[in-house]
Amino acid sequence: MIVGGLAVGALALALALTAALVAGFVRGLSGFGLALLLVPALSLAVLPKEAVVVANLLAAMIGFIGLRKQAASSERSAFVIAGVALLGLPLGLAALWTIPAPVARLMIALIAIGAFVAVLLPAKAGHVPGPKETVATGLGAGVLTGFAGMPGPPVVPYYLRRGIEPAVARASMMTVFLVTQLAGVLLSVAAGQATRREFILGVVLFPAVLAGTWAGNHAFGRVSPNAWRGIAGAVLGASAIAAAVKLL
Repeated sequence: MIVGGLAVGALALALALTAALVAGFVRGLSGFGLALLLVPALSLAVLPKEAVVVANLLAAMIGFIGLRKQAASSERSAFVIAGVALLGLPLGLAALWTIPAPVARLMIALIAIGAFVAVLLPAKAGHVPGPKETVATGLGAGVLTGFAGMPGPPVVPYYLRRGIEPAVARASMMTVFLVTQLAGVLLSVAAGQATRREFILGVVLFPAVLAGTWAGNHAFGRVSPNAWRGIAGAVLGASAIAAAVKLL
């Protein structure tokens, strides 16, 4: 089956659509998880660099929905992290374009596992990250956005382990992801690494992401803070398990 010039099998496309729907729901509920779930699944159907472009594009498109409310609810640190992340993006993109596809798939899987392990570390209730931790989070988010379309691994633990209100953590993460992944798409286009094919595949998958996000947004206000953190941790855990299975 040809989608936008990309050769995609019917089974692979069905998997991608299912992953897009589930990833959209998780993103609407938890504030993250779109790329963590989508990039590994898409990498089974297309090259990793194509999967990253599609995931960044979908994240940027869905990120504009409810943007005003999201920005108003975000912690100030989100804007600092997003700004610093732009400095790390070119490094991640350079790595993605030069590292062989099998190695890139392995590294993307390890990133998903690392994110889950980071969230399992003891929480820091009342902890307020200093400038060094905030800058390091931003640089990590930028590099991983460029390389794997996944700004989440450093950003999610930054907010999830502090015990702040779920609405604030969720909005802050979404703000960072919108800025980094939109910038990732624009840099890929400017460097000639993104083509019409990935954009068409993104358009094909967008309705599934939109439907999933709508359902996730409606479910968010109906879960307690503890349940929300448990769900967020479970999302990372599922990503880590899937990544481990792929490695085996």
